Amino acid sequence: MTANFLEVKEITMDFGGVRAVSLVSFEIHPGEVIAMIGPNGAGKSTVLNMVSGIITPTQGEIYYKNQRLSRIKGHDYARLGITRTFQNLQVFDDMTVLENVMVGFHSNTKSGLISCGLKFGSSRKEEMDMHNRAYDLLKFVGIASLSYHQAGSLSYGKLRLMEIARALAANPKLLLLDEPAAGLNHSETAEMAEILSQIRAKGTAILLVEHDMDMVMNVANRIVVLDQGEKIAEGLPTEIQANPKVIAAYLGQEEGIQTISGGV
Repeated sequence: MTANFLEVKEITMDFGGVRAVSLVSFEIHPGEVIAMIGPNGAGKSTVLNMVSGIITPTQGEIYYKNQRLSRIKGHDYARLGITRTFQNLQVFDDMTVLENVMVGFHSNTKSGLISCGLKFGSSRKEEMDMHNRAYDLLKFVGIASLSYHQAGSLSYGKLRLMEIARALAANPKLLLLDEPAAGLNHSETAEMAEILSQIRAKGTAILLVEHDMDMVMNVANRIVVLDQGEKIAEGLPTEIQANPKVIAAYLGQEEGIQTISGGV
């Protein structure tokens, strides 16, 4: 097998008698953004759930740095350098924004529960380090001024940015994003696209499931297109825009053909 960063090989997912994904393959390399697009129900989230270990493929394999992810428990993914966000926000409303981001460090902490509770020297130092790093991440996504606000008081767009900061807390090498622009207005979407470009520039690979085609075309190096659970195209953004199969897959959707050339 070639030494690819992430290699998805002919993964298939059956739910009872329904085949949601069929023989999908693609690769991701370090510092690359791969966007996965397709009409509603195309199987995009199912693929993301398989890559992130939430569900196991019925057949096929997913390799990360030559390791079979099917042999890795889901809670160990962060230690491997894989983190993700969800379409539905995962927020601790009664905690501060900073504390929400600090939760993202849990997989890499060294102090035990007792030492953390009693504030022993090593755990106190580690907690302060997490505090400072969480603040830096909030500064990176542009909401450091909201660090001590309760998360439940933030707007939807700011919560999306907080979620990105928390996903970055584990210092991922592969970031899996499920519709990060969902619910954002135009300016917030542009802000999110800029942040993703900066993350890519730092060498982190991103697998992006997204409906906003303006953002996809701006940040993606390559695009994988699914339709009815099958991969129908893969290529550069300009190639995907002109691909007859992709255009046909989107015809009949509410947004019509502008989903390929404009925005969803």
